[in-house]
Amino acid sequence: MKKLLVTGASGFLGWNLCHVAKANWEVYGTYFTNSVVIGDVNLYKVDLTNFTALKDFFTTIEPDAVIHLAAASKPNFCQTNSELSYKINVTASVNIAQVCATANIPLVFTSTDLVFDGKNSFYTEEDTVCPICIYGEHKVLAEEKILEIYPDAAICRMPLMFGLPSPVANSFIQGFIKTLKAGQELNLFIDEFRTPVSATTAAKGLLLALEKRVNGVLHLGGKERISRYNFGLLLAEVLELNKNLIVSGKQSDVVMTAPRSPDTSLDSSKAWQLGYQVLPLRNQLVISTW
Repeated sequence: MKKLLVTGASGFLGWNLCHVAKANWEVYGTYFTNSVVIGDVNLYKVDLTNFTALKDFFTTIEPDAVIHLAAASKPNFCQTNSELSYKINVTASVNIAQVCATANIPLVFTSTDLVFDGKNSFYTEEDTVCPICIYGEHKVLAEEKILEIYPDAAICRMPLMFGLPSPVANSFIQGFIKTLKAGQELNLFIDEFRTPVSATTAAKGLLLALEKRVNGVLHLGGKERISRYNFGLLLAEVLELNKNLIVSGKQSDVVMTAPRSPDTSLDSSKAWQLGYQVLPLRNQLVISTW
């Protein structure tokens, strides 16, 4: 089998992607802070911001393709740690692009729906980026620099994602489930909308972008625009948890470290035309193993 390198393999999406990809690839993964064990996946600690070390690593494993997931992805953290966020989200991505471009290795980079300000959904790939937080700004910079270095790279903008946690990283719903199972009240926004997908769905979309040799920007969102509040109600219904514990709140009433976009719903029809399969949210929740 061909070799696939997944950066950020210990993270939530990386861990799920490795499990999906290993059916058809010999998977290699990188981590930096948190070591994990994934059956049939070769894992290495690599500092992606160190260009020399990265080149040596590529020379050692000789990957046939790369999906670059490693990131500082918590907006509040990036807002208060701008220099570190730049190093992880931009510098490392530029390094990856340079190595892949030199060796003509297919590259898929994961960006975010937070490159938009949330005022005009559904966003297409052609819409002008307009981030309102540092995390979004750094992802925009990474997108631009990658495509300058390697125009054949795929830039996949990811939506809000849910699913099984890695041993060291949760998705946003693990906190929801824990709160509801503890019989505690869960306050969720009625005025923040996204187009979420499961991590398994997202992983299949990334592998599809690789298979189809997509170049440029591709959105991998879901087909349903939903608020955090209504998503919580759906989750509680599927898992047979107490929906009465879920109360509505407004994003606009809460002051957060990083500004939050109210509606970054993605138009992903381009991906659907390529064969990106997205089940209804209820189905994605039902088929997950909790």
